Amino acid sequence: MADSLMNVDDALGQLLKAARVLPEATARPLGKALGNILAETPVAAVTVPPADNSAVDGYALNSRDASQPSLPVSQRIAAGQDPLPLEPGTAARIFTGAAVPEGADTVMMQENATLEGEEVVFSRTPEANQNIRPAGQDIQAGETLIEAGTRLEPWHLGLLASAGLPQVRVYRPLRIAVLSSGDELVTPGQPLAPGQIYNSNQTMLQSLVSAAGWEPVPFETVADTFDATRNALQRASEEADVIITTGGVSVGEEDHIRDAIQSLGQLNLWRMAIKPGKPLAFGHIGDTPILGLPGNPAAVLVTFLMLGRPFLRCCQGESGLTTPAAYALPLGFAVPRAQSRREYQRVRCRQLEGRQWLEAASNQSSGVLSTACWSDGLAVIPENETLAVGDTVLYYPFSSLLYG
Repeated sequence: MADSLMNVDDALGQLLKAARVLPEATARPLGKALGNILAETPVAAVTVPPADNSAVDGYALNSRDASQPSLPVSQRIAAGQDPLPLEPGTAARIFTGAAVPEGADTVMMQENATLEGEEVVFSRTPEANQNIRPAGQDIQAGETLIEAGTRLEPWHLGLLASAGLPQVRVYRPLRIAVLSSGDELVTPGQPLAPGQIYNSNQTMLQSLVSAAGWEPVPFETVADTFDATRNALQRASEEADVIITTGGVSVGEEDHIRDAIQSLGQLNLWRMAIKPGKPLAFGHIGDTPILGLPGNPAAVLVTFLMLGRPFLRCCQGESGLTTPAAYALPLGFAVPRAQSRREYQRVRCRQLEGRQWLEAASNQSSGVLSTACWSDGLAVIPENETLAVGDTVLYYPFSSLLYG
C-alpha cells in the first residue's frame, strides 16, 4: 500500500538526524587543505590590510592642499615600504598597495596628474578618501574568518593566508567501504560464466565516493554465503568510517547482508516512496554506520545522490548543508499517470529558440545505466500528480548533485 511507504523527505530527515561527525581532525598546510572540511573556527590575529594603502598608482596628498596650483613631491613610496609622515603642503609619489603616509587623506591617480620638474599638477580637484583602501577593510583583528564545518574552497584558503595562517585544522576525508555481494557478479576484465554479469555498482559507487573527495576502501565482491558476508562486514566496520552495500537486503534465501548485519549490530529497513529504488537499509555495526542501497544500478545512482550523499556530508563534518542547486524547467514530455512514488527521471536539458526544456531518456528502468550517460540530470516528478507538456518541475543537474 502507498501509505506504508516512507516519504523521501522523511527518510532523508531521519538519516541526517542520525548522522554524526566520524573522522578525527588534523592540522594541514593550507596548500593541502583544498576541499577539506574545516574543524575549527579560526580567528584573525591581524588586521587586513594592516594600514591604509593606495588603490592606484598616483600621488598621495592632503585634500586641504587641493587649492594649490602645484605641489612639490617630497617622497616616493613603493609597496612594502614604511613611509615617512607627509610634509605639509607636499605630495608623495605612491604606487598601488603602498601604505598611505600619515598626513595624507587622498590619492590622485597618475592619469590625472602631470609632473613638471619636481612638482605635480592635477587636472582634477582631489577629494578626501578617494583611491584609499582603509586599514581593516577586509578583516579586523579578532574577527571570525570562516565557520567550522565549511568546505574549503580556493577563496577560503586565500582568506586564511591573508590573515597569516600557515595551516588549519580539518577533518580527514571519510573512509567508505563499498561492498557488493552475489555470486552472479564478476569483476570487469574477467570472463563471464552463464548467469553472471559484470559488477557495475562497485565501480560507480567508488567513483561517486572519490568525486566527493572521500576515500573508497577497496573490497572484493563478497561470496553469497552468510559467513563470507558476515566476515566482510566485520572487517569493513574496522577499516572504514561508513559502509555502503548494494542489494542483498531482501528476504530471499541468497540475500545474506540483512541477516549478517543484524548478527553484528542493528538494522532498519525502510520502504521508500521513491522511483527508481524502494528499499533502503540503515543501521550500525558497532560505531560504524551502514547504508544499504538497492541493487539495480540506476536505483543505486539515484538513492546515493538524493539520500546517501547528504548523509555522508554530515558525517564528514560539513555544516550548513543546503539542497543542491535545482532549477524550475518545463517538461518536453507528459506524465499522464500519477504514481504513489516520487520519481527521479533521467533527463537532458535542451535549448530551443532561447528557451530551456527537459527531454526524458527513452528508458527509465532501474536496471538501465546507459540512459544516465545520455542524461545530464534528474527531473523530479512529484508523487500523485499528472503532468502535461510545458508543466514545470525541479531539475537537478548531475554537476549540482555531485559537487554542489
